[in-house]
Amino acid sequence: MTLAREHARTLEVALGTFARHWSNQLMARLRVPTQVSLEAVGLQTYDEYISRLPPTTTLVVCAVGRNRRPAIVQFPLESALTWVDQMLGGPGKPGAVPDRELTEIEQALLGDLMTRVLGDLTYAFASIVAVDVDLRSFQHSPQALQLMTATTTVITASFSISAGEHHATATLMAPAEGIITALREKSAPDQRSASQEAAEKEQRELLDRAVQNAPVEVAVRMAPVPVHPREVVSLAVGDLLPLHHPRSQPMDVVVGDRVLAQAVAGTNGSRLAGLVVNVKENL
Repeated sequence: MTLAREHARTLEVALGTFARHWSNQLMARLRVPTQVSLEAVGLQTYDEYISRLPPTTTLVVCAVGRNRRPAIVQFPLESALTWVDQMLGGPGKPGAVPDRELTEIEQALLGDLMTRVLGDLTYAFASIVAVDVDLRSFQHSPQALQLMTATTTVITASFSISAGEHHATATLMAPAEGIITALREKSAPDQRSASQEAAEKEQRELLDRAVQNAPVEVAVRMAPVPVHPREVVSLAVGDLLPLHHPRSQPMDVVVGDRVLAQAVAGTNGSRLAGLVVNVKENL
């Protein structure tokens, strides 16, 4: 499997932009001279990519694109621990922190950094395809991840990272299907006639109107409350279930599991209502 030359060049430009932004994010947080450089980009199967990773490493599991397909940003566990040490004011000397899995506090610190880095990845690919990258979780064992079938074709890229005295290699893996399709459409000449373009435009408008008029169920949701199964099965009429939702905190307005906005309790005549106070961007 190989990338077409023009596709590889387009990806190199986008990933080079991402590398420069990643370097800036690290420099701002670690306060040491930092450089991130793109080394290579290519096509592999998911199994080939996973099998070449160290048995224990840092895996930033993400969701990309409209279908929320899985993607991975990987770098050594030593790098993650060194960066956290520097963000907390430590010297960040290579090898000063013994290799171990990240604690919840360390994941929170690193998660804030990587959320910004993934935002730069979304920006870098904006001219090719809308990837809209979201961080999902941190993992440490590549072989335990079953994100897709072994033969799925993925785009992989490798980066060299230099942050102060620490040097490392990082990788990126993303599903190839949507990105390659976008690259082909971008490079293919438009051979449609005027009548075909008009017909497609009409079909898009009809589809847009149909989607806008499709009914959906909207719910206003309080913060979830964890309970034990024994408490659920023993519920009886008159029991109180504390919700622990602060009065000052708005509730989520959701369609399915997607949060669209936030609202506070209100009334509409004799009925309860939700007064929207905040609308989420990038719906």
